[in-house]
Amino acid sequence: MINKINIKLKKGIIISDKMNKTRIVLYKKRIIHKKYKKIIFKNKKFYAHDEKNLTKIGDNVVIMKVRPLSKTKSWIIKQII
Repeated sequence: MINKINIKLKKGIIISDKMNKTRIVLYKKRIIHKKYKKIIFKNKKFYAHDEKNLTKIGDNVVIMKVRPLSKTKSWIIKQII
């Protein structure tokens, strides 16, 4: 039997680069309201690791789920779009 590895990837925008090697990424999820059928955006902030401090505020990035790196950080920046 082949084991499938679930790799979680999310696209977001850098909203803070004040910490060293850590960025805050805003992820917007688009959902449809069950009753009213209106499109709603839900926001979630993720702390992501940036080893070389390459990203700046406003950059679009892809983040990937990894093992916990600290108390709040368990994502790394995989790619700058």
